[in-house]
Amino acid sequence: MPKKYPSDQRDSALRMALDRLADYPSPWAAAQALGPKLGVGPETLRKWIVQSQVDVGGRPGPSSEELAEIKSLKSQVRDLTEANEILKAASIFFARELCATRRRVCREVVRDHFRWVVAAA
Repeated sequence: MPKKYPSDQRDSALRMALDRLADYPSPWAAAQALGPKLGVGPETLRKWIVQSQVDVGGRPGPSSEELAEIKSLKSQVRDLTEANEILKAASIFFARELCATRRRVCREVVRDHFRWVVAAA
């Protein structure tokens, strides 16, 4: 399970890494050098650096707000799909009941109509 870092530790580590990013050839090199000193895993720090660059427009990709919106929309789609499945099952159940009721009613109507036609002839 991923380790959750406090927001103040994350902010200070990210600030320090971004300040010193020019001293290293890549975000990975900066994360490898600074991560252990800051008490943060190198890959975690690299992801924070890259996401920060995306948020300010320095890199292409979805921003943090867009990622949060995507997560929310996926949750809504999952809930609506579940509700749709429940409604489909309910409609099938009630359609069977309605069909059985109609068959009984239709047979009675046809039988009565047939008796009327025979009686009229």
